[in-house]
Formats: sequence, C-alpha cells, structure tokens
Amino acid sequence: MHLTVLGCSGSVNGPGAACSGYLVSVPGELPVLIDCGPGVFGELQAVADPNDVAVVLSHLHADHCMDLPAMLVWRRWAPVPAIGRVPLWGPEGTAGRIGAGSSEFPGEVDDISDTFEVSEWVEGQAVELRGLSFTPYRMDHPPATYGLRVTGPNGEVLAYSGDTAPCDELVELARGADVFLCEASWTHDPASRPPHLHMSGVEAGEAATAAGVGVLAVTHIPPWTSTADILAEVRSSFSGHIELVQQGQELDVSAVSSRA
Repeated sequence: MHLTVLGCSGSVNGPGAACSGYLVSVPGELPVLIDCGPGVFGELQAVADPNDVAVVLSHLHADHCMDLPAMLVWRRWAPVPAIGRVPLWGPEGTAGRIGAGSSEFPGEVDDISDTFEVSEWVEGQAVELRGLSFTPYRMDHPPATYGLRVTGPNGEVLAYSGDTAPCDELVELARGADVFLCEASWTHDPASRPPHLHMSGVEAGEAATAAGVGVLAVTHIPPWTSTADILAEVRSSFSGHIELVQQGQELDVSAVSSRA
C-alpha cells in the first residue's frame, strides 16, 4: 500500500499548504483519495488523473471535503470528460453537502449523481474498494466523523484518525497498525482548546502507545500551531518511530509492515 500526502494542513490551508488529502493505492488498482480539502485537487493533478480517482471522506467539514466541487467541474467539462461514475463514500448527508457546495444557485443542491456514485458509511462495516478494505470507526468530533482503518492485500494496515478528540474508538481503530496517520491540532494546554474536537501532541502519542502502532505519522497541524511544540509533545508520550508528515511526502505502508 502506497500513501501520498497531497495536503496535511489542519482546519485551514496555509501559504503553499493544502488541507487534508491523502492518496492511497496498491499495484494494479486505480487510486483512492481520502479527504479532499482546499488545495488538494491541484496537488492531485500532479500525481493522478482526476477522472480515475475514487473518494472516501472522513467527515464533512470544509477543510476535508470542499475541493470536491472542483473535481466535479473537471470531470464534467475537461477536454477529455470522465466516462461513468466513481465511488464516493462518506458520512450521512454527503451528497447534499457536496451538492450544496457545487451549486451555482444559492439555496439549491447540485445533483452530483452524474459523476459520483455516493454511498454512506455504516460504523464497523468494511467497504472493499480498489484492492483495499476501509473500515469506518465513529470518532469524537462534530458532525458525524469517521476514522478509517485501511487494510491492504498483504494485511498491511494504515489507520487514519480523521479529526477527533481522544476516545476509546481511536485506540481500537489504530490497534497494531503499521502506520497511524493521526491528527494533533493543539498543544496540551487545556485553556487553549475546547473539548470533543481535536487532540494535542501528547494525546496523539498516548493513543499511538496504547494502540501499539509501528509508525506514528502526525498530521493536521494548523498554520497557527507550532510544529516544534507538537513534535516535542508527541515524543514525550510515544517512544516509537515518528513522522511529522509533509505535503508531497510518500510512505510505503507495505515496507513498514514487512520490517515489523
């Protein structure tokens, strides 16, 4: 399983930094895009044909899904138009949310069914898609938000937290994962962060330790949060391999699994 980080900025995009977007693929299969926040669609064009990419969404906050209207424009109007529909999996209300963002008329919802075959997650029910298995776990984050446990053809596992506060489901999602792609949006100062929203670096490290993961890949750090502070916090609570992911970075989840 191959992972390409198209964007990893948290909550908002920054200068030259796209929001959440992660491309995963296995040999012989077309790729799957996990989340599609602002700036991601431009980065996607450099590494894949947008007409070929299936999409799965963790949740419907703008920083995780609002570049999909750009994909709709591409698939409908580019000189080589898309043939048929591609899968789009997400939480309840996905078609309406993306359709509202795509519509040119205020208060109306664009019918996106010409381009996407939309399906909604059922917690704990695995979805087989392009050589990968995606199992959604409900996270502690509004609105309906799902972390994803992605299993490859050789048993390798990528766990993606989506957005979440600390919760038991997060640890179960990441249990024994080869790579744990986990958000850390705040420093560990309770005065600076509301509950039931995001995690600190300390909390991300604690979750990784409890789950016994191979590599902790820290993501979703907003432009206003110090990456150095987050990294120091993660190191204080997790003694394993840590990656502070960067836009354009590639990770071979299969290679991590084979070294374990």
